[in-house]
Amino acid sequence: MSAVALPALSLVFFLAVWQIAASSGIWNETFVPYPSTVWDAVVTVSTTHDGTRGYQGFLLWEHLYMTLRRVLAGVVVGVALGLVLGLAMGTVQWVRRVLEPWLTFLRALPPLAYFFLLVIWLGIDEAPKVTLLALAALPPTAVATTAAVLAAPSGLVEAARALGASRRQVITDVVVPSALPETFTGIRLAVGMAYSSVVAAELFNGLPGIGGMVKDASNYNNTPVVLVGIFAIGISGLLIDALLRAAERRAVPWRGKI
Repeated sequence: MSAVALPALSLVFFLAVWQIAASSGIWNETFVPYPSTVWDAVVTVSTTHDGTRGYQGFLLWEHLYMTLRRVLAGVVVGVALGLVLGLAMGTVQWVRRVLEPWLTFLRALPPLAYFFLLVIWLGIDEAPKVTLLALAALPPTAVATTAAVLAAPSGLVEAARALGASRRQVITDVVVPSALPETFTGIRLAVGMAYSSVVAAELFNGLPGIGGMVKDASNYNNTPVVLVGIFAIGISGLLIDALLRAAERRAVPWRGKI
């Protein structure tokens, strides 16, 4: 079965099960709306009807754009710091001993555990949202990069040194290229962690934003709009991951071939 047919079949199966669950009458429609009701919500939040523009004055693409902008800013900061820290931790032992416990501590914290503290420190505008997403993206990038650097083939490193390569040349010409595959995996995990923190990041002053829309709709038991937001986050996350995998294939064409 082709790569397109199988996912399409799984989607049809999911919609069929959803329709059967909604039609069974076991659950109130407030909890399990019909697929058609959710589609109507998609149309409603994407257009202007009876003088009402989208949801809370913003169209679906505007909510998604603001969320993606926040995620991009947070991921860029978090991944950049994670790459630098990971490279330092992988090449300098005392740096790893100092920073590794702190990264493990941060990685174990759920976003809501420190988001309210960020709001107290930074206010309710964009700063705490971007900071939260950056903190979510930093640990997986740093941990993956550290592991990748430490796993660099010792034979290649020793051969480069024997040929007269400096420490900088060893790192840039041997360690970094060998670490790229696992580092890309860490970046993909970092984007996923940031995306999973979107709703938490947009708890305060999150409109426009998909997370803010989901939170606001949940206050009124507006399940169709909540599901629209969830699907928007999930589908856009799939597209972003596909772009990252495409970038990985171009940057690391030898992965899986040696």
